Amino acid sequence: MKAFVMKKVGEVGFMEKPIPEPGPYDAVIRTTRALICTSNIHEVHGRVKAMLDKRNVTLGHEAVGVVHKVGSHVKNFKPGDRVALGGKTPNWLDPISQAGHSSHAGGPMGGHEFELKRDGVFAEYFLVTQADGNLAHIPDSVEDDAAVFAGDIVTTGIGGAENAHIPPGGVVAVFGAGPIGLMCINGCRLLGAGLVIAVETIPKRKELAKNYGADVIVDFKEEDPVEKILSISENGLGIDSAIEAVGAQVTFESCMRVVKPGGTVSNVGYHGGREYVSIPVDAWVGGMAEITITTIMSPGGRERLTRMLRLIENDRVDPTKLISHRFKFDEMDKGFRLVESHDPDVLKVLIEFD
Repeated sequence: MKAFVMKKVGEVGFMEKPIPEPGPYDAVIRTTRALICTSNIHEVHGRVKAMLDKRNVTLGHEAVGVVHKVGSHVKNFKPGDRVALGGKTPNWLDPISQAGHSSHAGGPMGGHEFELKRDGVFAEYFLVTQADGNLAHIPDSVEDDAAVFAGDIVTTGIGGAENAHIPPGGVVAVFGAGPIGLMCINGCRLLGAGLVIAVETIPKRKELAKNYGADVIVDFKEEDPVEKILSISENGLGIDSAIEAVGAQVTFESCMRVVKPGGTVSNVGYHGGREYVSIPVDAWVGGMAEITITTIMSPGGRERLTRMLRLIENDRVDPTKLISHRFKFDEMDKGFRLVESHDPDVLKVLIEFD
């Protein structure tokens, strides 16, 4: 089969690999759709420590497909089933998984097996471990173009909104309207936020933020977002929740400055590539502001995926609006270079395998 690999840090390309064979609890999936993630760019450019010594590892962790072959102990899936999978495919027997933090089974980022521990999904076929726990059936009415978002973008964005602990009718600000931030905005509306503020400057993303449920758009190039959000808040005391969806010091600090005492900062942005993220002591009131900082990383598993797919099936979420570009698998290198370019018009690049 053909696979798109990181030959070494800084170099990608196609190569031939054998079709994987499933273990007793595993499944092999024939790929139909995949998405390029910005974390794939981080990996190739050396921003992910676990990837520094990798050679010829297949990239990718966002995909859907059709079951090709299953192991002898797989009970819930059979060849021919259309399936979605989580970007994280953890060991569900691990104590950290059983404690409710499956993305980190076995240690920090331990549930991120694709790319970091074994080959990813940018291939004509790929292996999913513990298939009964890590796959979900795609409803007949949900197209692959939409289902492919369930396992990372949708679950992370909705998770970021859940972690924000927004009271019904509460006020929340989402810093960054990239794909994850836009799904956070959608999630905030679904969870009953009374006012959703989006902080963004790119025109297309501002438009989508409105489309996904933002009531107010604050353009940080036109006005100070902290001052604006505080002016919107009741008596200027701050808002209930803020979501950091960029992975930058300035946006994290802004989140800390706009929430009121007792509020929540929900972080979904990736802050890799730096040694520290600093907390502004004045906004934190010397550590006594009673502000909760939460984090999340792509919650997965069959039950979670099934619920995300149900949101798509019943038109609560339409992630296909995030598709900015499409390429055939043979053109994967072009799609990868496009994401690598950081072009502001790029949201999600969809790869078609059939």
